[in-house]
Amino acid sequence: MDPVYLEIRKIARKITARYPRPDFYRAHPSEIRGSRRFYHSDNAIVRLREDMAGCLDNDFGHGMGHAEKVAIDAGTLVIIESRLAGHTKDRVQRNLLLAQCAGLLHDICRKETSHAEKGAESARDILRTYPLVPEEITQVCAAIRNHEAFTRLERMPARQARMISDCLYDADKFRWGPDNFNHTVWDMVGFVNPPLEVFVDHFPKGMALLKKIRGTFRSGTGRRYGPQFIDMGIAIGEALYQVILTDFITPP
Repeated sequence: MDPVYLEIRKIARKITARYPRPDFYRAHPSEIRGSRRFYHSDNAIVRLREDMAGCLDNDFGHGMGHAEKVAIDAGTLVIIESRLAGHTKDRVQRNLLLAQCAGLLHDICRKETSHAEKGAESARDILRTYPLVPEEITQVCAAIRNHEAFTRLERMPARQARMISDCLYDADKFRWGPDNFNHTVWDMVGFVNPPLEVFVDHFPKGMALLKKIRGTFRSGTGRRYGPQFIDMGIAIGEALYQVILTDFITPP
């Protein structure tokens, strides 16, 4: 990465460090522990993690680190939503498995056009050898097709399928908060290496997109906590933009 971007990234991370962890993590510690424990101990998820480790490149900020965060947060969301729906303990665990499978697989075709649709197709092929019944595989694939913002949403009549889909979407969009300026932007910049002027020119467009995401959260829990992630991302981005304009751009 260009030394200028390394310096800007350092500043971005200092700005991000001023903010507390989003309330979602402070309000649901037991559910987070449960999702994280499942992620590291369930045989199917451990196997899927190993299979995905060599498939996800980090060049667009959507590598294994991103997939892991989405899987664990999607699992946390689905535990919360499943319990609110009155599901049995066994059903909660099954929903957790499906949410984490979707989280790990949702960006498997990230570099391709229509990546959500193609990712769902690839996920179906991969999951055929896993201990999931066809209906469960269909639910995971539907969630992956539905995880992009500002696209047509596939409506699903089954409440459980909608829950898996909504929790994957919300966990993925949580990453548009502080994570965006800690990691994602710099992974993308490191790969593309645009001239600083081009980066600055596109910055307001990215911020506008960030603001549009704020109102798109889908699950009840996501709608409660998601906007705070985005508000933090907006505040960090605006502060960083002013620093870049002041300290890194030479006036004409």
